[in-house]
Amino acid sequence: MDLEDLDVAVDNGSVDTVLLALTDMQGRLQGKRLHGRYFVDEVVRGGSEGCNYLLAVDVDMNTVDGYAMSSWDSGYGDFVMRPDFGTLRRVPWQPGTAMVLADLETTGGDPVYASPRQILRRQLDRLAAHGLTAYAGTELEFVLYRDTYEQAWSKNYRDLVPANQYNVDYSLLGTARVEPLLRRIRNEMYGAGLVPESAKGECNFGQHEIAFRYTDALTCADHHVIYKNGAKEIAAQEGMALTFMAKPNDREGNSCHIHFSLRGEDGRSAMLGDGPAHLSAIGQRVLAGLLATMRDFGLLFAPNINSYKRYQPGSFAPTALRWGVDNRTCALRIAGHGEGMRVENRVPGGDVNPYLAIAALVAGALHGIENELALEDEHPGNAYLDEGAPRVPATLREAAGLWERSGPAAEAFGADVVAHYANMAKVELAAFDAAVTDWELRRGFERL
Repeated sequence: MDLEDLDVAVDNGSVDTVLLALTDMQGRLQGKRLHGRYFVDEVVRGGSEGCNYLLAVDVDMNTVDGYAMSSWDSGYGDFVMRPDFGTLRRVPWQPGTAMVLADLETTGGDPVYASPRQILRRQLDRLAAHGLTAYAGTELEFVLYRDTYEQAWSKNYRDLVPANQYNVDYSLLGTARVEPLLRRIRNEMYGAGLVPESAKGECNFGQHEIAFRYTDALTCADHHVIYKNGAKEIAAQEGMALTFMAKPNDREGNSCHIHFSLRGEDGRSAMLGDGPAHLSAIGQRVLAGLLATMRDFGLLFAPNINSYKRYQPGSFAPTALRWGVDNRTCALRIAGHGEGMRVENRVPGGDVNPYLAIAALVAGALHGIENELALEDEHPGNAYLDEGAPRVPATLREAAGLWERSGPAAEAFGADVVAHYANMAKVELAAFDAAVTDWELRRGFERL
């Protein structure tokens, strides 16, 4: 939609509600439901304000200490949600509803430095100074259950019934069992302006993936958060629940493989050339930069305690930071052919914040380009067996320490962003360290 379309729709009553949405640190949509006429008459011109604690809370929306931009000491003031009208669209799964994403500003008009969308924008601006544009696609997996979200909560997330009770990876028969839901998601995302390509089963029981068209990096991240929120809402309407948790059970986790490439000012691939694996000099430096920064930027690829449970040998989640051509045992896989050649980062899970993860890819690519890094040789075999390879951080604590001490992170993102997201990790670690888990009770209640 454009603003004229919205004005007409509000007048004729086909739209009565506009969602003004921002993406928080956890990659979730937050914001307001606004009356359509009020949005057109007032918010289009002046934006809308919201409490800046939205970028300074934990997953449970608890206010926590340690954030410079928002605290009790500073009074928990407002920031301005400024609509980006290029993202205005209908929301087919909610009657009479449109949505627009917002960029965040201080009340003085400055960008909010901790906003994930602004963080990605800054990295894309750095890349544009080199005459380059980033393109990306996210492959986001979920596990689907026949329980509602309320039932899952009441059951303490135990003994949930998966939508498929066996491995339906690529199975047309198995995916047909839930095609009514998958079809709704595909078609209603298309109605919201996304471009779905396919749906397929995956390995875990009830696990599925819906893929969308490769596009420019900011649009990719925008579509990712709209899809993730919308898929949950559609599942709830169908009396089901789905989770994007990185590791919801002992079987295969939910990945979010991110495909990534750069294009030059002529719109053609800047990474395609005559070097190893058909990489250009820029392409080789991009891969070298990604490998060099993968551990330092690990917090942006794996932001939660649970994220690190995915990284198991032989699980299709990587452990070794190597690259290879069409090699799914490596953290970085070269995929595609010709102008469609791209690098697939297999490290992120389904819980990733796409703005931060893609910003990390852009920053890593720039690290390689600006420092003219040389690319190591391709890994040709099973990277899980490469004992000499650098490893994906094993825990959130390790990743947070690497991020907080990182020179490349401070240089690319700035000390304020580094401190903000380091504190996010510390908050999660403190909460987890204080929790008594089911594992501890089962292991120790009687026998210790």
